[in-house]
Amino acid sequence: MKIATWNVNSIRVRLPQVLEWLKKEKPDVLCLQETKITDEDFTLTAIRDAGYHAVYCGQKSYNGVATLSRAPATDVVSSLPGAAGDQKRLLAATVGGMRVVNVYVPNGEEVGSEKYSYKLSWLKALEKFIARELKNHPRLALLGDYNIAPEERDVHDPKRWEGRVLFSDKERAAFQRLVRLGLTDVFRRFDQPEKSFSWWDYRAGAFQRNHGLRIDHILCSPSLANECRGCRIDIEPRKHERPSDHAPVIAEFTDTP
Repeated sequence: MKIATWNVNSIRVRLPQVLEWLKKEKPDVLCLQETKITDEDFTLTAIRDAGYHAVYCGQKSYNGVATLSRAPATDVVSSLPGAAGDQKRLLAATVGGMRVVNVYVPNGEEVGSEKYSYKLSWLKALEKFIARELKNHPRLALLGDYNIAPEERDVHDPKRWEGRVLFSDKERAAFQRLVRLGLTDVFRRFDQPEKSFSWWDYRAGAFQRNHGLRIDHILCSPSLANECRGCRIDIEPRKHERPSDHAPVIAEFTDTP
């Protein structure tokens, strides 16, 4: 089974790239973030024509998540219990015996800001939700845009980013609390090229200079992590004209009966 996560930064703009990528990679599940589209306007026909089912929750111009899958998704949860407001940032569903939790963690804007405080409270609610989900779903994957670079090797210049949003101590501690629930960052189970990143700012030639961060992750429960046989970042879509600022992250698992 192959699953993937990709912040597409507008499904309207990136739909042709998504369809091309689905045809090339043929994932069983693709979790999208920042779809930036209402449910009424979601491009369901094109997704179905590509051979995929879709569940989604979105809002106009901001946020939004969608999970595309070859098999139908069941037991769908489309909001995060305990999170303030009605931002469309979480979608949990069961696909082929795997519990797939698709998240778009708030950016936080700036350390010390109200949005930063909201990010930390949202992550606390997520931690509680995942702890409950793990009790009912031993094969669970938590994947998406976390807006957190967990380690120094996940940042092109740790000194420059020290204390800044996406790499602050409190955000990284929140990431580690998720790991301590029993989850494994499966990207780090395998040897990876140095300076492997999943996001690059559009400005200052960041992608061309590889001035990026690894903020898109696939965390798996113990039994599922043991089934993982590879995880990688596909930077090819970032080279396209009008790309998302994120690249897809893909994990593959041993097929189970």
